[in-house]
Amino acid sequence: MSLVSTQPEVAPPPGVRDEVAQLRVFLFALFFIFGGITSLNDVIIPKLKELFTLSYAQAMLVQSAFFAAYLIVSLPAAALVRRVGYMRTAIVGLLTMAAGCVVFVPASFSSLFGMFLLAIFILATGITIVQVVANPLVSMTGPPATVHSRLTFAQAFNALGTTIFPYIGSLLILSSLQTVDPAGLAREALDAYRETETGVIAYTYVGLAAVTLLVAGAVWALRNRFSETRSAETAAAPGSALRAFGLLARPRFRFGALCIFLYVGAEVALGSLIVNYLMQPEVLGFDELSAGKSVPLYWGGAMIGRFIGAYLLRVRSPGKVLACAAGAAVLLLTISGQSGGALSGYSLLAVGLCNSIMFPTIFSLASEGLGPRAADGSGIICVAIVGGAIVPLITGHAADVMGLQAALVVPACCYAVILAFGLYARRALDAT
Repeated sequence: MSLVSTQPEVAPPPGVRDEVAQLRVFLFALFFIFGGITSLNDVIIPKLKELFTLSYAQAMLVQSAFFAAYLIVSLPAAALVRRVGYMRTAIVGLLTMAAGCVVFVPASFSSLFGMFLLAIFILATGITIVQVVANPLVSMTGPPATVHSRLTFAQAFNALGTTIFPYIGSLLILSSLQTVDPAGLAREALDAYRETETGVIAYTYVGLAAVTLLVAGAVWALRNRFSETRSAETAAAPGSALRAFGLLARPRFRFGALCIFLYVGAEVALGSLIVNYLMQPEVLGFDELSAGKSVPLYWGGAMIGRFIGAYLLRVRSPGKVLACAAGAAVLLLTISGQSGGALSGYSLLAVGLCNSIMFPTIFSLASEGLGPRAADGSGIICVAIVGGAIVPLITGHAADVMGLQAALVVPACCYAVILAFGLYARRALDAT
């Protein structure tokens, strides 16, 4: 997922076209990194669930800790951009990401689930800051006429990261769970096993910290390549961030913000459950590693769908395309929940294809007509991403009570509301 926002122009100085191209490549790399790190949650959730003998609801606290950062950090991150600029804010975000990765080391030594949640929250804080910066900068590294193609291209790199990282993460993190059952270990042996296995997680994230620090160094080298011009909007009074919530009085925007909340929540809930879902004997009966290797099919579908959707959105009403994608997601979840075997497993994975166009389409439909307040709308939508913290928790509780397949009703209801928004927003703005 990614944020599209309308921000003040940042114009490159004359004669630095090559430097702008270098910055654009770097930004695409940022999308790849934070998309990939976000999708690693889908791999560490089954690992932590097994190691700490967690219920599904408890395991979903990983996503709650991660996406709570969007609620807490988004508006302060925007304020930091106004104070120190985009590039320096990006450095703050990358350093925070690296710090979060390093905290996985003491979390491993402690063998406490709460320490892992702290590390995940710090990491997500950095990702939130970087995401608030990255999308506007992509839109500013070229003419307005091609902004949508640049953002779509950047989002493809985000999806590429979410496709590749889970596969590699499964090889590194999930391979040992095939041979050891923590429930059968004595207390001392269990503590030793937890320390060893959580150490695998820690080493993975330390490697990511090293890469993040290298990227932060590259940003520091590029920090003066752009002159950032402030507009009256960015220089607004401190209370302007809170006044942005006044946009919720607009029915179309309010409906769209709700759908962002529900979409992110549904997408994250499904991604978090895929490994455990495919391991069920009545579905595919995979072991942990094989199920983890299937996660990229979910995220890869989103990557492929973005290219297909980019064409469809040019020739069909965005509202109708959104409604069709949401309706297909409801149908696939119904099939998955009511069937078994390969049909159940692969119909769930196919929902990723339906997800592909939802975030940018909901955003654009909700933001129509905001004019100079588009940046405020983008900030509110960023806060709405907190759905990734809440909907998975509800889905986890449902799985504990009703079972995984029956719990698919929760994301299905989310997509049903999105379908309604697509039908509602297919009409011209002046008709709503």
